[in-house]
Amino acid sequence: MDSNIANLFPELEKDLSSFYTTGILPSQKIKELIETGYISAKTPISNDQIQPASIDLRLGPVAYRVRASFLPGEHSTVNGKLDALRMHEIDLTQPSVLEKGCVYIVPLMEELSLPSKISGKVNPKSTTGRLDVFTRLITDYGTEFERIKAGYKGKLYVEIVPRTFSILVHEGIKLNQLRFVRGEPPPSDKGLNELDEKETLVYLENDTPDEAMISKGLWISIDLQISNGSEIIGYKAKRHAPLIDLDKINYYDPLEFWEPIGRPKTNQMILNPDDFYILVSKEKIRVPSNFAAEMVAYDPSVGEFRIHYAGFFDPGFGYGNRDIKGTRAVLEVRSHEVPFLLEDGQVVGRLIYQRLLAAPEKIYGTGIGSSYQCQGLSLSKQFKRF
Repeated sequence: MDSNIANLFPELEKDLSSFYTTGILPSQKIKELIETGYISAKTPISNDQIQPASIDLRLGPVAYRVRASFLPGEHSTVNGKLDALRMHEIDLTQPSVLEKGCVYIVPLMEELSLPSKISGKVNPKSTTGRLDVFTRLITDYGTEFERIKAGYKGKLYVEIVPRTFSILVHEGIKLNQLRFVRGEPPPSDKGLNELDEKETLVYLENDTPDEAMISKGLWISIDLQISNGSEIIGYKAKRHAPLIDLDKINYYDPLEFWEPIGRPKTNQMILNPDDFYILVSKEKIRVPSNFAAEMVAYDPSVGEFRIHYAGFFDPGFGYGNRDIKGTRAVLEVRSHEVPFLLEDGQVVGRLIYQRLLAAPEKIYGTGIGSSYQCQGLSLSKQFKRF
């Protein structure tokens, strides 16, 4: 066993029968990574950054407007590329506007010095995705977006592209979240079927269990005929909406920014490739406390569209303190290149469940300030509820 891992996770050495040796690190292990200096920052990391299976990352004090998105490649640092591509510098120590359609690179507050068998994977936070703010993590010498190589030592950067709304941000705002993985535990349909038999992963609107469609993950479908009495089945973003201050919660009138989509009479709707949509899954899903799940954002086998820019579901999603019967997945949807026809009940994506090394001390829900535990069709938290 790697000596760094043995020091960081002594219980794995003492009793391997009690804990997995591969998997996503739970909240208490992330806290240990911070305490032992594997995650560091000049401004102390707060406890509320630590989520059940991830850590929220904070924007640093400066942003760079660049001419194009890029990956450093195995022979260059991020700063090396910035020297050639940056256009101007933006001071984030005070609220500043990031304009839609522009590409920005922001050094993050957090830095890493990971053990040799710990890697990382990053996703936008749910609120970031629902605002159509495209974010991707970059590392020095990186050849992939959103992935951190095992044993990485260095700074972290985020690429930010507001696609629909211009946004007001400042130093310390959290747009993306990082989870850590030891090893590469393979997903298993057999294990997922066993988990569904034990926990019931899928419910319908009336809280009755539904049959889980499992094939290389748990498949979900689109709901264009919401049965809760509402005539609204989704929202389409307006193209020339006002600026959004990310600090303002339950503040904006949704109708200034979104066009409600009424229930279609034909059970069908056409996605326009120039538009951004908020829709919802027909299924109410659950993620047990010793698992996390990730949405496959783009799967050409089901259509030329992308769903769920955020795409990460924490342990405890769809359970809550009262064992609620699942929570719908809110889907950020954008068609690629051509108009695309969606039909009610059409399969649109799948969730990959990944086990944790151990059950987390924190569970997703209102107890830790989670915003979307009991959601139906809902916009980001900056908007007033209809």
